[in-house]
Amino acid sequence: MDITFNLNGKERVIRAEAGENVQVLLKRLGMRSVRNSDDGYGFAGSDTILLDGRTVNASLLIAAQLEGCDVVTAESLNEYGKLGPVQSALIDAGVVQSGYNDPALALLLTDLLKRNPNPDRAEITDILSSLFLRESAYQQVFDAVEIASKRIKNPQFNKTTAPSFADNLRHVGKPGGKVDAAAAIKAEACFVEDFVAADACVLKMLRSPHAHAYITHIDTTEAESMPGVVAVFDHRNCPDVYYTPGGQTAPEPSPLDRRLFGQKMRHYGDRVAAVVAETEEQAEAALKTIKVDYEELKPVLSIREAMADDAPIVHNGVISYGVGAPDNLEEQNKTADARDGRIHFNFPFGGDPRKNIAATGHGEIGDVDKGFAEADVVLERSYQSRQAQQLPPEQHLCYTYMEADRVIVRAATQVPWHVRRKIATVLGIKQHKIHVIKERLGGGFGSKQDILVEEVCAFATHATGRPVLFRHTREEEFIATSTRHVAEIAIKMGAKKDGTITAFDVDFRFNTGPYGNHALTVPCNAPAISLPLYPCDNVKFKVTTYYSNIVPTGAYQGYGGPKGNFAVQMIVAEMADALGIDQLEMIEKNRVHEGQSLELLGKVGEGKLPTSVPVAHSCALGKVLEQGADQFGWNTPKEEPAESHIRVGRGLATMQQKSGIPDIDQANAWIKLASDGTLIAHSGGADLGTGLDTVVAKLSAEVLCTSLDDIHVVSGDTDSCLFDKGAYASSGTCFSGNAAKLAAEDLRKKILKTAAHLLEEPFESLDVEYPGIVCSKDACSKDKRISFCEVAEYAESGTGCGQLMGQGSFITSEFAFPYGANFAEVAVDTRTGKVSLRKFHALVDCGTPVNPELALGQIYGASLRAIGHTLQEAIQYDDKGRVVNANFADYGAPMVGDLPEDFLATLVPSNDPVGPFGAKSVSEISVNAAAPAIVSAIHDATGVWIRDWHITPEKMLRALREK
Repeated sequence: MDITFNLNGKERVIRAEAGENVQVLLKRLGMRSVRNSDDGYGFAGSDTILLDGRTVNASLLIAAQLEGCDVVTAESLNEYGKLGPVQSALIDAGVVQSGYNDPALALLLTDLLKRNPNPDRAEITDILSSLFLRESAYQQVFDAVEIASKRIKNPQFNKTTAPSFADNLRHVGKPGGKVDAAAAIKAEACFVEDFVAADACVLKMLRSPHAHAYITHIDTTEAESMPGVVAVFDHRNCPDVYYTPGGQTAPEPSPLDRRLFGQKMRHYGDRVAAVVAETEEQAEAALKTIKVDYEELKPVLSIREAMADDAPIVHNGVISYGVGAPDNLEEQNKTADARDGRIHFNFPFGGDPRKNIAATGHGEIGDVDKGFAEADVVLERSYQSRQAQQLPPEQHLCYTYMEADRVIVRAATQVPWHVRRKIATVLGIKQHKIHVIKERLGGGFGSKQDILVEEVCAFATHATGRPVLFRHTREEEFIATSTRHVAEIAIKMGAKKDGTITAFDVDFRFNTGPYGNHALTVPCNAPAISLPLYPCDNVKFKVTTYYSNIVPTGAYQGYGGPKGNFAVQMIVAEMADALGIDQLEMIEKNRVHEGQSLELLGKVGEGKLPTSVPVAHSCALGKVLEQGADQFGWNTPKEEPAESHIRVGRGLATMQQKSGIPDIDQANAWIKLASDGTLIAHSGGADLGTGLDTVVAKLSAEVLCTSLDDIHVVSGDTDSCLFDKGAYASSGTCFSGNAAKLAAEDLRKKILKTAAHLLEEPFESLDVEYPGIVCSKDACSKDKRISFCEVAEYAESGTGCGQLMGQGSFITSEFAFPYGANFAEVAVDTRTGKVSLRKFHALVDCGTPVNPELALGQIYGASLRAIGHTLQEAIQYDDKGRVVNANFADYGAPMVGDLPEDFLATLVPSNDPVGPFGAKSVSEISVNAAAPAIVSAIHDATGVWIRDWHITPEKMLRALREK
């Protein structure tokens, strides 16, 4: 059928299929901005368009509804070579991170400002209610609207919404926008989906309807013969290779317990078979014809079920070790079931699959018995957490194709180098035959550290020779990707009457789900991130991670920190209450200080122990607490509501994180001088929207005294960049940034050396000044000057030294710890159990903030995610282990209506000697303290302690009744 409509002001006559979805149609017409985050449910808003002046979701329309209409997409805002007022305002305010949903945001706000040039907060909130912003949350959008409103009237209007830091530096610490933000806000080609060829095949996965089962029979013959089907894969025709999905440095501290397809199903949604077909419709039709018989097994859903003596065994395959096999390994393998496959440990880390144990760890300093004997009060408590989903706006996806005999992988990944290594292992080919191109990520939050689609997509291409796209549905995001580990933590703490903590004894139990990716490192991060906030002479902990049949867990921002910190902060708050001491006073009395040795951290590592006892080289926690208490009004009277059933309370919690993993992580970069004196930086780091490419550009420009506009960054490409362990463990600024800084310093030396030859001056007498000029330090020789351009032209000439390039490699044994605190005020409705967050202030010491406006955006986004985990988010199961809320609407992630009434992020600087120009990490730390801050505020309001989060109204009412 032919349809006539106006698209962005131009009449179009389009042939469309009957019933064709408008989102699909517009993508076919080149409208990249109309993205699909939610399988056409119209929840996320990434597919927003204007239809005859009204905002609608394109995925909820069929093509025939466009007849005679005016259709406007976000591309209508684009003007070549410049940004519109709303687009530029969103960048200036720090809103744009990944940018996946931001074109839709720009369209919505532009439409609002056309109708009302001066909207109030309620009107802006109403517009934002149709859009899911998981990354930067919504807070900075209000600043962006104010800027855009004034910029429409005066294009020269400018307003800085973030403070500046490091007065002695030109670029670092100054607001300035992301170097890649314009491409994202204009919906230019930058995400994996933007590069998929029209003739690409589609891979669709048949998934297990059971949480625990054996496949007893599978018949794919009908599927194989269907039109358009290229191949069908299952456990019978895939490589017999076991690996871990966790993207970690080899040898991985995770059991290698996954195969592309297994005969045993270990979770609801596990892989049964894959169909590769020429169209999505053909693949889905073929899936329906595959016949599978199962032998159902009892699912293991909780830690207690996994621990039971008669518990079903999740991994009953043959066990092997790289080194350090236990003496009884042969005995263990006598009971192995061939249908379970194999499980391999690179080295011993306490796994015991026959007891459903994936990993264990422990550590101790001092004498805990002595510490408890010295205590006037001893508390013993147990705390629990639930399973939460990362919910990146862009689902997991991968596009692979062949170039000659090489597999090209366009991936939305945080770990391109680990992806290459894993694919090479699975396919049995050398790494140089694989080229991974990390495209822009539409959000990751840790989930895209795991290899969940790339290896099966690459296998399909390698096996068929065809280009293949594999993209998860939103339901698959819930049931087949990484989620936050579940934890149960038993903690014992002793303290003297004056509040001095004398001992901790903590038993950390974690549920890793069906596969053991991160089964050691996430749980070990729980004590590592929480206990050092309260340095104590007597501490003991143990960690046990259990296999189960819940949907997969893995890396999620905070990486064990939120669970561990919840337990530690809560028992400190409960102890303060028991002793009659103000919570802030209790924290201040026992907190970590700058320069303090963190002895406990010498006893816990991520695969291996630190080579020396870590030190808090920089720590502005004292200033964070002082400034936070003052701006929050900690010591001021609470504004009590008129209704007697509403109770108001305040609480706080401190937090800590790392900035990479010393002695394990490595980052590399190189920078080359172009012929005109401009620079191209090649960073192995993977920017996942947090601004790492901007960090690399700023650090390079700072060292080389050049304009930011004169530096282009290439990152995350395994052919053109050097190795980098990836974007995880909060390592980007410290590791990838330091590598870029070292590369710039190396290039600076080479430029000075070459200039010294040309100027006939001693190397030591020369310096570099802005913008890209080499000159003499001697005031009497200031006329001796040469530009980077002149240096480059000589270097590349027939008598020159060759193109100038600098290389940097960064490793360290030293830690850089960011610190922070959350202050919360809640109102609890004792009739309904509803907890409303009236005030939430997040303060973070991230050293020198390299990109201040982006740092604030990351704090806002991480804080709102943590608030969501605390009050409303959790994956829910039925008694057979099937997820019952695997969609946006039922899951309940926070949106703009869930913002705290008073929401404030604050950067508190310090100067760290490990990070580049004193910088530390900023985003991941910000998920670690919301839960204990909110729960301690609930106690202040009601006298009730909630020790099982998330805190639903039902739990709140139950606790109030029990009180």
